Amino acid sequence: MGGDRWVWNIVLTTSLFSAPFFLTWSVVNSVHWANGSTQALPATTILLLLTVWLLVGFPLTVIGGIFGKNRAESFQAPCRTKNFAREIPTQPWYKSALVHMAIGGFLPFSAISVELYYIFATVWGREQYTLYGILFIVFAILLSVGACISVALTYFQLSGEDYRWWWRSVLSTGSTGAFIFLYSVFYYWRRSNMSGAVQSVEFFGYSFLTAYVFFLMLGTVSFTASLRFIRYIYVNLKMD
Repeated sequence: MGGDRWVWNIVLTTSLFSAPFFLTWSVVNSVHWANGSTQALPATTILLLLTVWLLVGFPLTVIGGIFGKNRAESFQAPCRTKNFAREIPTQPWYKSALVHMAIGGFLPFSAISVELYYIFATVWGREQYTLYGILFIVFAILLSVGACISVALTYFQLSGEDYRWWWRSVLSTGSTGAFIFLYSVFYYWRRSNMSGAVQSVEFFGYSFLTAYVFFLMLGTVSFTASLRFIRYIYVNLKMD
């Protein structure tokens, strides 16, 4: 998109998930180790996994980023831009970022709330999940609803002459991850029989990672849909 900090972008890309995952997993593994659990991995295995990431994962990401930078075309804005930023008028409360995050996060979450119960019951309980076809359909519905909600919220934001849509689009639908984490808290207290430090830390640690993955995934889908929508309306309407 015309940025010049491509080196930091590559470093951020390779650590955006791996760093929180390693920190969370380290806390969970340390609690298992302190309580004498057999699920705790030894230090040699941890060093081996870090070595694999440093020698394989990180270099491949750097190589892919270099190829992408060299092959990428220049960013073409859908319309001409001015040298001075336009003053943004005062926005009503229902167009604030928190309201958009609440709407954009709740609607996709409502589309998967039923399936979440069965998934949690399978992963953390004793039930077996077999409806993988239904799960794939629900996943497609989740992506579709997230993209549509993002486009709608971006349109409402632009209609209020607020052109700062990029990070708002990421947060609006990416906030579904926060609703998923809140559901995990509800499941822990109301639906499960887990207790103790080992089970609690493991449950909330991996639930946090799951919510974070949904934030990254839906935030990416939301931003891509909003960018395509903005390109379409500005190119076709010739709004210079």
